[in-house]
Amino acid sequence: MTLLFCSSSDNANVWRAEIAKRLPGLEMRVWPDVGDPADIRMALVWKPPAGMLASLPNLSLIVSLGAGVEPLLEDPTLPDVPLVRMVSDGLTLDMAGYIAFQVLRWHRQMDDYAALQAQARWEPLDHGPASAVTVGILGLGELGTAAARTLRTMDYRVLGWSRSPKQVEGVESFSGPDGLAAMLAQTNTLVCLLPLTPDTQGILNAALFAALPAGAVVVNAARGRHLVEADLLAALDSGHLRGASLDVTVTEPLPPEHPFWRHPKIRITPHVAAVTHPSLSAAQVAEAVRAFRAGEPLPNLVDRKRGY
Repeated sequence: MTLLFCSSSDNANVWRAEIAKRLPGLEMRVWPDVGDPADIRMALVWKPPAGMLASLPNLSLIVSLGAGVEPLLEDPTLPDVPLVRMVSDGLTLDMAGYIAFQVLRWHRQMDDYAALQAQARWEPLDHGPASAVTVGILGLGELGTAAARTLRTMDYRVLGWSRSPKQVEGVESFSGPDGLAAMLAQTNTLVCLLPLTPDTQGILNAALFAALPAGAVVVNAARGRHLVEADLLAALDSGHLRGASLDVTVTEPLPPEHPFWRHPKIRITPHVAAVTHPSLSAAQVAEAVRAFRAGEPLPNLVDRKRGY
């Protein structure tokens, strides 16, 4: 069985070496050097060109290099074969660390200290205890749960909202429309880690921002299309929101002329909150390939109807 690798943002040689350690003898080709398309049974991909996977007549397994699979599901020609998403310790730890950093950044007023340093001013600021800060997390999947547990070790009060009820130790859980409203009313820092589905697209909008207490902060490390960008700008400019940290945007890369770049209350990172490290994630790819070869249940299989 031959595996095809396709990603413009990942190092194919590094992935080849890591996969070879775990699956010696597996042939791996790198797009666009496909060779005979009929040889390809499996594909390891991130944002492949539309229609590319459909051109492989014997494709029987797709493994996503990312936790989110909407770029694949939005391809109308996507073959109807099992689709596995990435859920690795490295990616999960990366995300938990990023969320903790952003919560600390706003709580501990690090940007204010940077401004004071530029003025050579030694001026302690009162930030209050972590226990007085409530962090609300939209999405209690693998990433949201890891972020919640990390924040709890730092003594933040953590709330979590999901489509259906979930229980995470130390986290107050909410679900459904009424649960969302109840959580938002208590939230000082709102973190979005939802999967992107038709139901969650645009969820970060004017109505949601208005439901947050004045002075709240928004952190979006999920997908750009969760956010209605004009609504965020309005909420920041009105003073209702204190700030926002955005790792994802509707258009990526973010165009140089976009107002987010220069807005004084927005902090931008270039979709790096959670990176799929080959050394830590190749084992999951190998596990999926082994299960596929053996006809066993596949790990982290995507429910296409739900979108994750």
